[in-house]
Amino acid sequence: MGFINQTHYQYYTPGQKFVTNTATANSGQSGVFLLTLDPLPTGITKFLVFKNGIELDDSLYNYSGTGSGAGEIRFTSGNHPVNGDIIEVELTNPIIAGNYRYISLNHIIDNFMVSYVGQDKIIPRIKKTDVLFHAKRGIQEFSYDISKVEKIQEIEVPDSLVMVMPQDYVDYSQISRVDSLGIEHNLYPMRFTSIPSESIAQGGDYKYLFDDDDSLLTQTSATETRFKEANMDNVTSTFVDDSLDDIDAVNQRAAEYGQRYGINPELANRNGHFVIDELHGKIHFSADLVGKVITLKYVSDGMGTDAEMRVHKFAEEAIYKHIIYSVVSARTNFPEYVVQRYKRDRFAAMRNAKIRLSNLNPRELAQVMRNKSKRIKH
Repeated sequence: MGFINQTHYQYYTPGQKFVTNTATANSGQSGVFLLTLDPLPTGITKFLVFKNGIELDDSLYNYSGTGSGAGEIRFTSGNHPVNGDIIEVELTNPIIAGNYRYISLNHIIDNFMVSYVGQDKIIPRIKKTDVLFHAKRGIQEFSYDISKVEKIQEIEVPDSLVMVMPQDYVDYSQISRVDSLGIEHNLYPMRFTSIPSESIAQGGDYKYLFDDDDSLLTQTSATETRFKEANMDNVTSTFVDDSLDDIDAVNQRAAEYGQRYGINPELANRNGHFVIDELHGKIHFSADLVGKVITLKYVSDGMGTDAEMRVHKFAEEAIYKHIIYSVVSARTNFPEYVVQRYKRDRFAAMRNAKIRLSNLNPRELAQVMRNKSKRIKH
């Protein structure tokens, strides 16, 4: 059977459309419309209903996402559509498009059990839960090295200059400041400071202070406070004031000519800086970024939600090879040469997946190379 089970309307809207005809209007099921969306909406708040293009109040119909009547929209008495009425159901949280590129975790496990488990096959017998464990571990590893799918969060930096890490954050790939044209400018970590995990309170004689339970008293970190209040121009050795007009700026540059010689390139950055507090899961920004729009690009492990537990079809063979190697390497009844064979198979499949997912486009590469042949005029 084919993999596509949605109509074009369901995919592009997304939702479902019904046209009431004479038969349905006069039948015993009048006013009942069965949704065939996959997955079905879980509740009445997950979709909107329109009749002839006009949104209907949800008090005019009932819906159940589970049980024997799952997916049925039942209009209340006196509100049944009549012959010729067009009923449209539109999801409030549309299904993410492009899912055809991926194979779900359930399909991975089912396909593996059919292809590789059984008499006269690679693995004579195994519990499905064991396959599930190795498949999920494979998705995690692939998320780090092969099928990196970046997530992007955007915020406006508050007065506290702190951004909380996303719930499924594993590591960042890029943090940028967005200008008025929507162009991103890279921010770089400030390696010359840190966010102390504990700032110990001290008395006038510099002795540690304790509470009634003989535990150390803590206070606001002076390092963190000074970093947030610092004038970054003094840190980055930037002299020109952006508020000056062109003539004044030129004169100021002329007066300060040569003063940036030998500057550390790591600090020659006007876009701002950040410091990551790994212990508390926060990202701290420099004072010049308050009120600015920031984008955080990060990678997760693919385990956050059920919908994320999937593998790109370019890496489908690699996940099967990963599961095989993980299973045989954990068992004692497989000879070492067999384990090494499946290790090599896994490595080759993962390499092929990386090449496929690298998406190297010859036209884009040619355009980049043309940029290298520009003539430099003196």
